[in-house]
Amino acid sequence: MLFSDNAMQSSVIDTDYIELDKLLKRENLAASGGEARFLISQGLASVNGMVESRKRRKLYPGDRILCLGVELQVTAAGFCSAQGDESTQAKCAHSSIPSADLGRLA
Repeated sequence: MLFSDNAMQSSVIDTDYIELDKLLKRENLAASGGEARFLISQGLASVNGMVESRKRRKLYPGDRILCLGVELQVTAAGFCSAQGDESTQAKCAHSSIPSADLGRLA
């Protein structure tokens, strides 16, 4: 399945990369790591438009993921590619960063 023009959610990471199964679990696309690995093994996750079978595929900022109809883009902390009104951009910037860490990013 190719990416659509629907709104894409940003998944903010504060490390160099995140593994695909961990991202699916963190973004609540899977209830557990086992379920995330099952989704991947069944060909239900794609990275940058290609079906991905590697459960621990390293994802870097800019990578685009599609799973169960949800589109995500990996974004580095402190950077948001979301377009739209200020509330959309604020949500992107704060979606995966603990509130205690927000002051350090400013």
